[in-house]
Amino acid sequence: MKTTTTAEAPSSESSVYDRYAAAAHAVEPALCCPVEYNTDLLAAIPQEIIERDYGCGDPTPYVRPGETVLDLGSGGGKLCYIASQVVGREGRVIGVDCNREMLDLARKHTSTVAETIGYANVDFRYGLIQDLGLDLDLLASELADHPVHDPAGYLSLRQTEERLRRQHPLVDDDSVDCVLSNCVLNLVRQQDRRPLFSEIFRVLRRGGRAAISDIVSDEDVPDRLQQDPELWSGCITGAFREDKFLQAFEEAGFHGIEIVKRQSEPWRTVEGIEFRSVTVVAHKGKQGPCLERNQAVVYRGPFKKVVDDDGHTYHRGQRMAVCDKTFHLLQRAPYAKMFDAIEPRESIALEDAKAFDCRRNVCRDPRESKGLDYDATSQGNASSCSDEEPCC
Repeated sequence: MKTTTTAEAPSSESSVYDRYAAAAHAVEPALCCPVEYNTDLLAAIPQEIIERDYGCGDPTPYVRPGETVLDLGSGGGKLCYIASQVVGREGRVIGVDCNREMLDLARKHTSTVAETIGYANVDFRYGLIQDLGLDLDLLASELADHPVHDPAGYLSLRQTEERLRRQHPLVDDDSVDCVLSNCVLNLVRQQDRRPLFSEIFRVLRRGGRAAISDIVSDEDVPDRLQQDPELWSGCITGAFREDKFLQAFEEAGFHGIEIVKRQSEPWRTVEGIEFRSVTVVAHKGKQGPCLERNQAVVYRGPFKKVVDDDGHTYHRGQRMAVCDKTFHLLQRAPYAKMFDAIEPRESIALEDAKAFDCRRNVCRDPRESKGLDYDATSQGNASSCSDEEPCC
């Protein structure tokens, strides 16, 4: 392998841009893993896009009809055009990419795909996925009117950027139901990765989810390999270490983080380090006040106990006291089939609910839910008995 000195090596950003700009015009097989997509959804997409699609997984099965979907690093638009058919006429899809050549390829076919499927619901936007507030098309207009020639101009440009983020954000807060990405997060510089996950969290609505396919490694990648522009731009040495990839979602505030697909055999191995594709789904919605409404949940198993992302422990078969927020959270994906929910016999109105201390892990006495004076006696359901079938 040819080595490149630090002085002559291009930056990670420039190497990625140049390689993908070239790949927008000519197919580069080395940029993708073998991925199977729904062939029915591919039929509406021009072959030029399919040939120039570079990814490592398919997160689109986690998109639902009617949703607003954001694809990070949308490239030639394949994922967006698949998602557009899933969300249907009532949904919408936004693709964000910072590569002009890829954006041109994606935008070139918007009317063709719209005519084929019968509606137009895809919008491709020019921006950085780690800065979803800044619309680069608007910034380009500002620069045309006020070019930067000196440090004073640079400082003014920074103020302009902040104004654009505030007044005309590329993607609004709490505006997206599902964020997708396919083999792009690993291309982002190390120093931009925390902002990247914060931005994903910011644009998602409460109850939304991120479905991300990316390349991960089983070991830390040494700096020496990260400095190789070919390996970095090839979605290899910028890979997150697998456990740290999940940790990044957790630190950004997500919950219910799952590896829903993991390649068993590595896609590539470099100096003994294995690189493979994973798809992770993570949810937004555990933020908010904790209120006491005498609710409980019972973890069904099969483990003896489990711990959630807020540190609550659920013991198999025991009624665990939970706040109202957690009570409803555990009845939605991805937990729904794991817990039985126990409502109190007499509901406490939200406006009357007191604060619940979620730092405690305590069982809920059945009388807290039923009421201390509850003394009903039942005789069973006589209608279930018959002459042919004996009653129990």
